[in-house]
Amino acid sequence: MASGGDIRIYELKKTNLKGATVIDGFPSIGLVSSIVANYLVNALHLQQIGTMESDHFPAISLVRKGQPLSTVRIYASERVVGVDEETDQLVVFLSEFQPPPNLIRPIAATLLDWVTEQRCRAMISPEGLVIEREGEEPNPEVPEGARPDESVDVYGVGSTKKANKWLSEHSIKLFEEGVITGVAGVLLNEGARRDFDVITILAEAHSNYPDARAAAKVIEIIDKLVLNIDLSAEPLYREAEEIERQIKSIHRQARGPKGGKRAPAPQMFG
Repeated sequence: MASGGDIRIYELKKTNLKGATVIDGFPSIGLVSSIVANYLVNALHLQQIGTMESDHFPAISLVRKGQPLSTVRIYASERVVGVDEETDQLVVFLSEFQPPPNLIRPIAATLLDWVTEQRCRAMISPEGLVIEREGEEPNPEVPEGARPDESVDVYGVGSTKKANKWLSEHSIKLFEEGVITGVAGVLLNEGARRDFDVITILAEAHSNYPDARAAAKVIEIIDKLVLNIDLSAEPLYREAEEIERQIKSIHRQARGPKGGKRAPAPQMFG
């Protein structure tokens, strides 16, 4: 068990993660990181190996297919054999809840403590980059998350020179000016302080709905950087609306029924 302050990691299954790449799946703009993490867990049939717990997390259990799930789960793959015979291993942290500001730093610190203890090689944080276009309204004829007529720009930034070189070698544009908030931003700073390779992948995303096109672009980058298995991101266009419905349902149920006295919303809801 690793811990930092009130944040603890419990290992359900002892797994050798030396050299693995870790994906941060805490919610981000356009739910990009959550969609990416969900997709990787399902597409690669990752197995749950642990949980992240805190007394400050919502006192709830997520139930899917008759199985209770913790607020923050940790999944891992076996080593994946790529098309060029290279192998790699993924670890995915997955949560449907947005941490409040007071928990962001402890979560990031505990995550990096555990990752370095496990001798993982790097961490990747998917993140949305807000698109603001004057007068733009969502088109009701286009499924949520699908933007077939738009190109999506993707950028990357690393916590170390080695991480930025890794991006450059894969022709990923460097994010040179701007602000990265939340868990992804703290992970970058902590990675720089610890000289640990953290990469944030930023895809242009709409902030008012789950953006599957942005998530699909991030999947392509992760495949290029880590997996090399020609992972198709097409199913994301079909899954985005279902993911949104699930997350809205979770939030609605946790907040309590309409009418009468309502229980306080869990602190982690954003």
